[in-house]
Amino acid sequence: MSVLVIAMAARSRLAARDDGRSPSAEAEGGTGSADEWPYVLSPDGLAVGRSGRAAAALLPKADTVVAVLGEADVSWHRITLPRAPASRMRAALIGVLEEALLDEPEAAHFALAPPGTGGALSWVAVAHRPWLAAALATLESNGLVIDRVVPALEPGDSPAHASSGHFWVDGSAAEGDAHPMLALANVQGVSCVRLAGSLGKAMLAVNAANAAGEPGAAATRWTATPAAAAAAEQWLGAPVAVLSEAERLLRAARSRWNLRQFELLPRRRGTKALRDGARRFFSPEWRPVRLGLLALVLVQIIGINAWAWQLNAGLTSKRLAMVELLRNTHPRVRDVLDAPLQMERETVLLRAAAGRPGDADLEVLLAAAATAWPDGQGPVQTLRFENGKLTLAAPGFTDAQLPVLRERLLAAGFDAEWSEGRLTVARAMVKKPA
Repeated sequence: MSVLVIAMAARSRLAARDDGRSPSAEAEGGTGSADEWPYVLSPDGLAVGRSGRAAAALLPKADTVVAVLGEADVSWHRITLPRAPASRMRAALIGVLEEALLDEPEAAHFALAPPGTGGALSWVAVAHRPWLAAALATLESNGLVIDRVVPALEPGDSPAHASSGHFWVDGSAAEGDAHPMLALANVQGVSCVRLAGSLGKAMLAVNAANAAGEPGAAATRWTATPAAAAAAEQWLGAPVAVLSEAERLLRAARSRWNLRQFELLPRRRGTKALRDGARRFFSPEWRPVRLGLLALVLVQIIGINAWAWQLNAGLTSKRLAMVELLRNTHPRVRDVLDAPLQMERETVLLRAAAGRPGDADLEVLLAAAATAWPDGQGPVQTLRFENGKLTLAAPGFTDAQLPVLRERLLAAGFDAEWSEGRLTVARAMVKKPA
């Protein structure tokens, strides 16, 4: 399952500018977006496939798309989550964190650590909502569906969780304002400082003291980008692991966090659920299920065809038996086209030759009518026989006599219809099974 990881352009901050632009305007409304986005494409989420920079419309396609926020673009607050329903959780978080926020509460975007249970001590990530929403809109307007938004670094939940320190170079060397930075993530949160000055050393000393005071605390893992590796080792006095931008993004994409919460939840939940379900179904983990379903379908197809073959063989056997019966009973019939119809015709001819009346002949219908004739009813005035139907002109039937006559005829296998003083008697039709 391929994974595309995109690095979000850092949000602009208030700073002195030499280009004449207003820093406050950039800080308030700047999206921090760039013409080209750093990305890494992985075939399995573990190994780097290819990486580079590309415009949003030219970013490669993947099964899962993850956006990574820079270390300095997310602030962290550890609080006891308020017990509030999901629809009111954001308002409750504003009430708890209002004094700790640097931005206006309306501009803050909140994300809860999974599982985010009310009443439990948990981390809350806060980002600038207009900036983040604008960056996501830029990517999604170019056909990308951002499945998750994750932080580049996240704080630890316990001292056993190893602290992480990452060095990188902030700014552009061409502009002359590049400077090495340190982001340190531990149980106290995530802090970003410049290596120049004493604040970084103080933060390093506090981290070492906390680690020494916690039995079983894991050692800090130090990493650096290639551009910041030399400065990091000189400042730290120890070697650091060099981590390329692609490796850093891929490592961050494995975070358990997803900052797409509350108002930044994807709107196409149904489509996303279907797409995620299809993605999981076609993943390598679900290969045995797919093979099992394929085998089940094949067994069903083979079984249905075998059953159809068996039914067809039985039907063919019955047809052959009917043809054989017709030829044995009526040897003069040579060409068999419709065995039941030909059998009926031959039987009628034999009966007529023997002088025996059939079920729909005049004698049989007259006998049936005479047997069912109501007591006290006068004689028939006229009669007419045509196509197996006997029509009798018999006026004077009462409303009570007609049902009795019809019931008697039905019991003998005949049917009767009454219309305008005429009674029509015929052999009752036998419905053939479907």
